[in-house]
Amino acid sequence: MRDLLPPTVAVAVAGPQDWSGVLLPAERACLGDQAAASRRRDFTAGRVCARRALAGLGLPATPVTSAPDRSPVWPAGVVGTITHTRDYCAAAAAHAAEFRSVGMDAEQHRDLTPRVRRAICLPEEEAELGRLPAGVSWPTVVFSIKETVYKVWHPLVGTWLDFHDARVTLDPDAGTFTTQIAPRRVDAAPVPDPPASIAGRFAVDAALVRSAAALPPR
Repeated sequence: MRDLLPPTVAVAVAGPQDWSGVLLPAERACLGDQAAASRRRDFTAGRVCARRALAGLGLPATPVTSAPDRSPVWPAGVVGTITHTRDYCAAAAAHAAEFRSVGMDAEQHRDLTPRVRRAICLPEEEAELGRLPAGVSWPTVVFSIKETVYKVWHPLVGTWLDFHDARVTLDPDAGTFTTQIAPRRVDAAPVPDPPASIAGRFAVDAALVRSAAALPPR
């Protein structure tokens, strides 16, 4: 993830000890006592990484709590993002004066069923993916990117994006992507100047697909 974001974005990736790390009281209150072990494990690693990313910005240890939709609530003046998948977790944070929003996502690198591919990819995206080099689950790359794009969009706009509301174009050689948000979503946004286009980077290895984007100031 560190290679996918600008250098002024602080990134923390979970180590083995972080999955059972220490939560601050306000974070424990968000998790609750009845959380399943897997949820507790993911939440803990995410908050430990989030606080480490804040420290990377020179900020004190501050609880990263949860909104009602479970999205992280960052301290004033900070934008950030958390992702976790099986045995992988990372968080990133940046000063809001430098970036409007930050998003990232990690997924297991595996093939998707035709039904899932259709739910994620627009027909024109599927046609383009069919022309890309073999050996990569390109629909999973698009899935990860659209998750990243949503994480950039939602904190700014506060509305939902469906998978088909974002049109992804990949540059496999450069490891970059650009995404156009459906004009109907941009036009209906309840805030001024919503992002109509979001660009970022992605990386693929045998185990993981990772993607990230940092939206610069207006």
